[in-house]
Amino acid sequence: MKPHHLNRFVAVAASSAVLLGGAIATAPTASAESLPKACTTIEVPEQRKVTKSIVHLRSGPGTKYTSKGLLQKGTKFDEWCNKRKSWSYGKVLSGANKGKKGWVAYRYLKK
Repeated sequence: MKPHHLNRFVAVAASSAVLLGGAIATAPTASAESLPKACTTIEVPEQRKVTKSIVHLRSGPGTKYTSKGLLQKGTKFDEWCNKRKSWSYGKVLSGANKGKKGWVAYRYLKK
C-alpha cells in the first residue's frame, strides 16, 4: 500500500471506529421499566402498593435470593408483575431504598 493510501485507510478506519463507538454509546438501552425474565408469569398494570410490615427487597423471587435492603412498614412500592401472587417485582418509591428495583413477598403488600 502506498503511503498516501495508508493514511487514507487509517483515516477511514478511525472515522468508522468513532462512528461505530458513537452508535454503540447512543444505542437505546433496555427501558428502566423493563421486566426481569421471571416476570413473564403474570404481568400486572403498574399498581401502587405499600408494605404491611418490615420486609426484604430481594434480588429474585424467593428467600434464597440476596436482600437488597429492608423496606419499612408503609414503604410505597410500584408493582410491575407478580409471580403466581407469591412474589411481586417493582420499584421502591419511598424510604431509604427509594429508586431500587426488586422483589417483595406478595403477602406483605397491600393497595
